[in-house]
Amino acid sequence: MLSDKMNKYRHLDWILILCYLLLICIGWMNIYSSVYSEGSKFVFDFSKKYGMQIIWIVTSIIIAILITFVISSKLYRALSPLLYVFAIILLFSVIFLGRDINGSHSWFVLGPVSFQPAEISKLTTSLFLAYVMSKYDFNLKKIRNTLTVMLILLLPMLLMVMEKETGSALVYLGFTFMLYREGMSGWFLSFGMLAIMLFVITLKFSPLPAIILLFAIFMIIDGLFGRNLIERILEATPVIILLSFLPGIAGLKTFHFLKAIKPEYIAVIIVMITAVFLAIRNSKRRLEYTRGLLIGFVCAILLIFSVDFIFDKILQPHQRARIENLLGITEDLQGSGYNVNQSKIAIGSGGFWGKGYLKGTQTKYNFVPEQSTDFIFCTIGEEWGFAGSFMVIAIYLIMILRIIGQSEKQESSFTRIYGYCTASVFAMHVFINLGMTMGIMPVIGIPLPFISYGGSSMWSFTILLFIFIRLELSEWEY
Repeated sequence: MLSDKMNKYRHLDWILILCYLLLICIGWMNIYSSVYSEGSKFVFDFSKKYGMQIIWIVTSIIIAILITFVISSKLYRALSPLLYVFAIILLFSVIFLGRDINGSHSWFVLGPVSFQPAEISKLTTSLFLAYVMSKYDFNLKKIRNTLTVMLILLLPMLLMVMEKETGSALVYLGFTFMLYREGMSGWFLSFGMLAIMLFVITLKFSPLPAIILLFAIFMIIDGLFGRNLIERILEATPVIILLSFLPGIAGLKTFHFLKAIKPEYIAVIIVMITAVFLAIRNSKRRLEYTRGLLIGFVCAILLIFSVDFIFDKILQPHQRARIENLLGITEDLQGSGYNVNQSKIAIGSGGFWGKGYLKGTQTKYNFVPEQSTDFIFCTIGEEWGFAGSFMVIAIYLIMILRIIGQSEKQESSFTRIYGYCTASVFAMHVFINLGMTMGIMPVIGIPLPFISYGGSSMWSFTILLFIFIRLELSEWEY
């Protein structure tokens, strides 16, 4: 019996465990460096962040051991609905009982300990999605099943937005990759990318160029499916030229009556008439894609005219300022753009090999706010340089690709789906966090897994990873 257990544990995913151990060590070293001073050399000083991080690391390792060696893998599937409901209750409760920290009303504070239900929710949502989607008759091509999955994802996202925790809500978009793996149409991904593009263009310029781009894409897709691309391009060209010159045409005396109407409204009327005309013509040919294409077109138009509302009413003032600074709409290096500017200076000053451990001037003199949490990567960039930064990114890449690769090998659909959810969460956190420290993403305040300071994030990421390791190990039990 003992030999059977020992043989089973030989199949533990030691590559993932090694990545985990390397990242938590790198994290602690850089947290220590980010708050280091000549008078704080005692590493077990629990009044400092590096001292508290030791507690989070030790307790996380204990949790990892319990998950791997004590708790039955069957429990995660059985309890996933209850855990999801529990997380939803926490997300709802924190709206009324939580505290504001760094502009986010998403924290429970219990004495010296604070935690975010949003971190727990990523784990419980992953488990519940795996539970629902691993059922025998589940198929994403059925509208009922698609709506069920959307509800599971949108409910916690909506609550997070209400908590002013937009960053965590954005992470949920990563689950799209899991859905794509499980059979969701690639058109959903394409429409999502188009939505982001239209949002940015509308915000930075105006609705008119976004409408012109949307119309051009609509005509190209219609031409590709109808196998008459050249014909569609010839039809679209004069319309696009007309739309491009609308502001100038409205300024002519002959068309003075158009001055009272915004060019984007005129453009919408023109493109909608054109789209409906094409839809009617296509329906006579019984082209199946026409309805979906027209619905997508209308939804995109609605999105373009909703940008101002989303930007002004849903996003917080500091989030709007950071996005405007990122897109170059405004430039405030002493205000909303200060963090990113100082972070880029710190990373750039590290050169190839870095300034050396504990020798970073940007780090030592606290030029970058939140350097032990959201902006921990700039400490790595300054003191460890390009070489150290590349090493950290490589570890994350190995971990994420390993999870995806091992997920594909699983016979259990529950384990496979959960594995893809886990990889999606890690990938989104790493991409967004590194992107905002380097100035290519807006600052939305999410931690770098296993490296940023914090107990709730350390625990939730540890549980997320080691449940997958445990589920993967369970394949060898039977």
